[in-house]
Amino acid sequence: MCGAELKSLPDGVQRVVAALQASGHAQLPRMLEDAARTAQQAADALGIVVGQIAKSIIFRRLSDDAAVLVVTSGDRRVDEHKVAALVGPVGRADAAFVKARTGFTIGGVAPVAHAHPPVTLIDRELFRFAEIWAAAGHPHAVFALAPQDLERLTGAPVADVVLAAA
Repeated sequence: MCGAELKSLPDGVQRVVAALQASGHAQLPRMLEDAARTAQQAADALGIVVGQIAKSIIFRRLSDDAAVLVVTSGDRRVDEHKVAALVGPVGRADAAFVKARTGFTIGGVAPVAHAHPPVTLIDRELFRFAEIWAAAGHPHAVFALAPQDLERLTGAPVADVVLAAA
């Protein structure tokens, strides 16, 4: 991506590009025509199954007000009790908290390049797929990666953090 192209991208996407380039990740963000604020919208735009979307869910850890990022498969729901068992009690994070801690707006929270590094957990269900797609700092931006890349890029543990599949 050339300098002029990079400067035309939203700030959050520029941070994600810089983080991906610094880590040697070959897949740079792709801008979608329409916003992909939900996993289903992103999957539809990319022509993939919703499980391949690595959605970022932010919680607020109650003991220290830290952001807790759970990157989960788009077809799964996070089990707050399982998350709490791993990181301590958590509560919901509102839009202002998400923006202040991550630097991203809800719908565009990337797994990397946060304003303040969160406590991060990766849903083991993502490993069902060879390729997944994550938000890239803006509701119109996504990037491709393998689940193993997500683990490498974030340094986060892989855990069982979702409700049992129906």
